[in-house]
Formats: sequence, C-alpha cells, structure tokens
Amino acid sequence: PLSAGFRGLARGTMDLAYVCEWEKKPKSNHCPSIPLVCAWSCRNLIAFTTDLKNEEEKDLTHMVHILDTEHPWDVYSVNSGHTEVITCLEWDQSGSRLLSADADGHIKCWGMTDHLANSWENTVGSMVEGDPVVALSWLHNGVKLALHVEKSGASNFGEKFSRVKFSPSLTLFGGKPMEGWIAVTISGLVTVSLLKPNGQVLTSTESLCRLRCRVALADVAFTGGGNIVVATSDGSSTSPVQFYKVCVSVVNEKCKIDTEILPSLFMRCTTDPARKDKYPAITHLKFLARDMSEQVLLCASNQNSSIVECWSLRKEGLPVNNIFQQISPVVGDKQPMILKWRILSATNDLDRVSAVALPKLPISLTNTDLKVANDTKFFPGLGLALAFHDGSVHIVHRLSLQMMAVFYGSSSQRPVDEQTIKRQRTAGPLVHFKAMQLSWTSLALAGVDNHGKLSMLRISPSMGHVLDMNMSLRHLLFLLEYCMVTGYDWWDILLHVQPNMVQNLVEKLHEEYMRQNAALQQVLSTRIVAMKASLCKLSSSTIARVCDYHAKLFLIAISCTLKSLLRPHFLNTPDKSPGDRLTEICSKITDIDIDKVMINLKTEEFVLEMTTLQSLQQLIQWVGDFVLYLLASLPNQGSPVRPGHSFLRDGASLGMFRELMVVIRIWGLLKPSCLPVYTATSDTQDSMSLLFRLLTKLWLCCREENHITEPDDTLIDECCLLPSQLLIPNIDWLPINDGIISKLQNKQLVRLQFGKAPGLVGHTVSSQFDAFVRAPGQPKIDHLRRLHLGAYPTEECKSCTRCGCVTMLKSPNKVTAVKQWEQRWIKNCLCGGLWRRMPLSYS
Repeated sequence: PLSAGFRGLARGTMDLAYVCEWEKKPKSNHCPSIPLVCAWSCRNLIAFTTDLKNEEEKDLTHMVHILDTEHPWDVYSVNSGHTEVITCLEWDQSGSRLLSADADGHIKCWGMTDHLANSWENTVGSMVEGDPVVALSWLHNGVKLALHVEKSGASNFGEKFSRVKFSPSLTLFGGKPMEGWIAVTISGLVTVSLLKPNGQVLTSTESLCRLRCRVALADVAFTGGGNIVVATSDGSSTSPVQFYKVCVSVVNEKCKIDTEILPSLFMRCTTDPARKDKYPAITHLKFLARDMSEQVLLCASNQNSSIVECWSLRKEGLPVNNIFQQISPVVGDKQPMILKWRILSATNDLDRVSAVALPKLPISLTNTDLKVANDTKFFPGLGLALAFHDGSVHIVHRLSLQMMAVFYGSSSQRPVDEQTIKRQRTAGPLVHFKAMQLSWTSLALAGVDNHGKLSMLRISPSMGHVLDMNMSLRHLLFLLEYCMVTGYDWWDILLHVQPNMVQNLVEKLHEEYMRQNAALQQVLSTRIVAMKASLCKLSSSTIARVCDYHAKLFLIAISCTLKSLLRPHFLNTPDKSPGDRLTEICSKITDIDIDKVMINLKTEEFVLEMTTLQSLQQLIQWVGDFVLYLLASLPNQGSPVRPGHSFLRDGASLGMFRELMVVIRIWGLLKPSCLPVYTATSDTQDSMSLLFRLLTKLWLCCREENHITEPDDTLIDECCLLPSQLLIPNIDWLPINDGIISKLQNKQLVRLQFGKAPGLVGHTVSSQFDAFVRAPGQPKIDHLRRLHLGAYPTEECKSCTRCGCVTMLKSPNKVTAVKQWEQRWIKNCLCGGLWRRMPLSYS
C-alpha cells in the first residue's frame, strides 16, 4: 500500500519530453550493448554506449556516444577502442572529462578536443590486464555543498547552499586536490591512478583483502575524512555484502594503497523465513551518493521479481557484562562503540528491476529540512528511480522507499486483468530501460532502452501535487540559484518553465541576486545575465530581451578586455588601476562634452602600440554602432518588442558605453584609423562628441537605479534628428536558437533521430522575431570577433550550444590584445554554454 501522502498518484508527474532513436541501416546497426551504461554530467552532456554491428564482418565495435541534451540529434559517436564491452562510464565533477572502463581491464580518460562538445579524444588511461572493471569513480575533490530546503527563504546564498567540511581523497602540496580515479575489478583488486599536474599517471593496484574472492557488483563512496569506501558482492544473496576502507597516499613518487575490512551485512530478504530462497541474486548495489558512504541501496531479484532494501551504517553502544565493569571501572563509565549496518527500509515484492538511477542533488536530510520539503512539496533530490522489465518507472523516496511517482511506458499500460498479462509475457521481451540517469537537479530522467533508444522524461518538482503559482516559482527559483552558485548547466530546469512564469522568474531571480554581498554579485554577474537570457527565450512576450541580455554579456566582456589593456605609467603607483580610475572619473564628471571628461585622465596610461589599436577596430566599431543604434531607437521606445529596449533604462550599461567612448576617443588621437566608422551627411560633424553628448544626457536620467527619470523632450528631439545626420547601422543580433527546449513547452512528445536535425517548425515566438535576424543566404558574421564571414563561409566555425552564437575556430589574428579577447571565450561561450563544431556547409 502506498503512503497516504502519495496515494493519488497524479498523472502529470512524469512525462516524456523527447525520444531519440537510431536510423535503421541495411548493413550496420547500433544495438544496445550488454551491459548498457550511461552517465549524465553537470554540463548536461549525456554519454552512453552501443555496439555497432556490422553484418558482413560479424564483428562488434564498442561505441561511446556523447550528446548535449539541447541538441540530442547532434550526437558525437566515437569508436571507443575498447576491445571488450564497456562496463562503466563516469563524468568528473567539472562535467567535461569522461572515464570509460571495459571487461578487459582497460580504463580510458576522454577530454574535449579544442573545447568542442562534439569532438572528443582519449588522452590518458590505465589498465589491469584481462581483469574486467566492475566499479569506477573519479577521486573526490573535497567540494561538497548541502541544500537546505528549510532556508529556501533566506536571503543569503551561503545559508541556502552551505559548504560541507569534506576532505579530498588526496591532496597535492598546498592542499590542492589531486585528480585521479579508482576502479574495482572482478577478481577483487582495487586500482588507483593519479594524474600528476605534468600529465604523468601514477597507477597502483592492490588486493581488497587477503582472501580474494569474485566481485560481481561493487560501488565506491567517499568519507568526509578523505577515505574511500568500497562495497562488494559476489552476486549471490546468500553471501554477505562486504565493505572495505581504502586509503590512498603518495610515498616517494609512488602511489600506495592501504585497505581494511569494515562491517558487512546480509540482505534481510535472505534471513526472512517467508522469502528465504526467493531472490537468489543481488542485481544492484549502490551507495546512495558518492559522498554518503553510510547509506547503501541493495536490490535482489529472481527471474520475474525483485525486492529493494536501504541500509544505513550506525554507531551503536556495545553492552558490557557486569563482571568486567567491576574489574575495570573505566569500561563502566563509557560504553565501547561499534559500527553496525541496520536496515532503514525495504519495499514489498516488485516487478523485476532493470535499472536504478540515484539523485545527484546534495539535499540536506536533517529532520527539519525533510519536514519543510514535505510541507512545501519540494521533492527534487529525495527520490530515486527504479525501472522495471515491464517498461514502467517508479520514483521512490530515498529513505522510506515509498512510492512517490510512477510512469507507465508504452508497453506497460496501466494494470489490467490477469489474462492480458499472461499474453504479454509470451510475446518476447518488452521495451524497458537498461540504464537510467537523473539530471543534476533531479528534474529530468534520461533512459536508454533495450532497443538503444534514448528517452528524456520530465519529473515534476512537486511530484504531481498541484501547487499555487507562487510555490512552483519558488521551487524552480531555488534550483536556478543552486545552478548559479555551482556553475552547473540549468537546461533541465528550463524543461518546467511555462511562458507565463518567465517574467516572474526573471524578476525574482534579480531580487535574490541583489540581496547578495557585492563580492558574490561580482562573481555571478555574467551568469545571472545568461540565466535571464535563457529564460526569456521561453515566452513570446520576452523574446526581444534575449538579444539585450546577450548584448550585455558582450558589453561586459569588451569593457573588461579594453580596460585591462590600459597600463599605469609608473609601475609603483599605489593608486587604483587605470581601469578603475577611468570608471571613477567618468561617474564623477557628468559633463556632456567628451573632451572635458578626457582632460581629467592621464593620457599616458592609454598609449598602446599601433598594431594593437588597429586589431581592436572591429570591437570598437561594435561599441560605436551600438551606441548610435540605441540613441536612434530612443524616440520610439514605446515598443518593448524591439531589441535594445532594456538598455535605455539601464544606467550601469550606459555608464560602461560612456567610459568606452572616452577610451576610444583618446585612442583615436593616437591612431585615427581605429575609430568607429560612421556614414555622416556632413563632413564637418564630429560624430563621436555628438553621440557622447546624447549618451550622457540619457545616462543622467537613469544612473540611480531607484530614481529613474524620463528623458526630456529636447533629448528625444535631438535623437529624432540622428537618422538624418548619420546612417543608422543594422545590429547583428544573435540568432534565436535551434535547440529543442522551446519545442517542448506544449508537452507534446517530440520524436527525433540521431544524426538528423529535426525539420520542426518552431513556435510562433521565432517567427515574429525573424525581422531582426539574418535570413539564410545572407552574409554570416563572427559574433564575437565582429568579422564578416561572407554568405558561404570557408572557415570552420563553432557555435554555442545554448545561445547559438557563431565564431571561427581558428584565430585570424595573432596580436596579444586579440589573444586576450579570445581567451575570454575559448573554453565556453560568454553565456557559459559549450562550443560545438559546425559543419562547413552550415550556411
């Protein structure tokens, strides 16, 4: 019987967002590997395996596939080079490196080539020859957060998401965590490989205990003290589940492993007289989280059914006989403590379990947190998923194992009478998940089934409980803030955002951000802009603001780069840096004449080499064009659907433009050809000072955020004249993205094929927006270098997986200043998204 809280299992709890399958080819086909493995990284990349069957040569190629959840069809498939079937896949904590291990004892570490999410290479590895790997994990880096649901109303991010004291598995000199991995093999060996900063790999292998026995299942977890715990089972439920403590150290440039035995346990179903021999095999053995070595989940099965148990390691007092208490008074005072495994909860008999997925959200499990979570119906991180052979998926509570939600797959229609069930059994195996993974916020579940098809399911944060709008927003906001603090990708949260939530979410996110201290605001300043941009894409009323947010990211990056090129004239000046002084002087001197502001600056700080100035011309041109575009659009500011609208009230951004205009003016005196080029109607007009004058007037209207005044009529009149004095440029806005997220809002299942971009017609949002974006066949532009690539680019380009921004792979310019600019977005786009290589024919 289900608990009262979840008795009315709502239908809207879990639904399919999209399904992606392989194309059937006559000669070679992707078939699911056995075992099938998949892994989900915090950057929302999913890796999974298939075997490529070649009909003629009758051989199998073991493939690893990596895809980004926003473009699942754009899968990167690589021949793993593993000779035997792949048994484990593991992402590292940064979500950008992947380990794969096979049934021949080989472990490979994969990294991105040139930081491209659709191009991977195997860099290093290790091996235990001929000994299949059954468990694999990266060493812990000592970073552990706890989400406190009870504090979700607190103003400070540090209270909501507190850092837990946790030691890395191994540290380098100075306390920096050492990178590496640990694996357990079928013959009872544990192997550890350490990656030294110079790229060298130190590997060491040790037996888990003196009596080596077969290990069919194993898992690895970490303790707060920096030790590693390994759980093993030989696959039979009549044998104990063994636990070992593993300590890794580096002695004389060699890796040393010490192991000791911890208390073991027998599954309760084997000691229960009613079920004594019912479940002969242990099929799943998992610690509840990598950093929770004191809780373990076990599943025992027979041919048709399974039972799941959750155990926890407790400290218990050991009662001492009276005889000893008289002899030794010390013993009498203080009871000796021992560690003992105790069962927390167990399920009833279930259908046969085919896969288990555990939550990755590090939610705090104190009694008050659990109570608040239950009262507010906030369940992410509290449920784990079980997939069954009949195609259904259950989400059960991680502590009580009570059912929270259920999803019926295509083949497991709701429970029907006995006859149809018997008929189904004989028809051959049903479609069911062989591997599953929960996303990092537990709002999505990816499963790969026995046909090799990938399914993406949405999971409601309230598990289907109907909440008022305010509460639903609070849940999503809490998780968005968590992603903002950790730097994880928030794609899975966007799955739940409906168009009518966007405006509220953006406002509330901004309010919460403004409540943080100045230092934290500085750290998160670009991430929050990127977050707002991705939210605004999801509603037709806010779509124009996406452009503004991306332009703002671009402006912040240009401003930082150009200011960092300024050098103090005397090296030992204790004063502020030239960039800071520029900001200070520009905000203090509110004069509308550019030359009067310029006089107050030490011009010798602005002297740069001529080649440097010339190489910055494209960026300078963008600043000049954007200022002109903004001022010219001031008179018709009544229409918020036009991109650029939000800048007209944004004092901070206008202030940045004003500073940059001053810098550009000074540089123009050194090298006139680096100035922005304007097409003016009269030769005598000083366009820069005209624009600076109008910009300053506009900036003065809104420089204080809580005291914004309307621009006066004379300013608007002057701006009305601009189109007759200067040619107003076209601004190249970013294309509205071709990703999947906006097509999933109407909750209709989207069917996709690997390797084929969907020819889906987007929602109405993008159509009203096409006026601002270049049509196909028009000249393309490098959005970050502001270079024109022509209508049919010949250079290889990369595009951002989140904002669709396009830039060339190779730098056309080798000047230091340009390199400095490119370093800002070499690993990730300015919005934090990953790069993917574009096909040359993308035009």
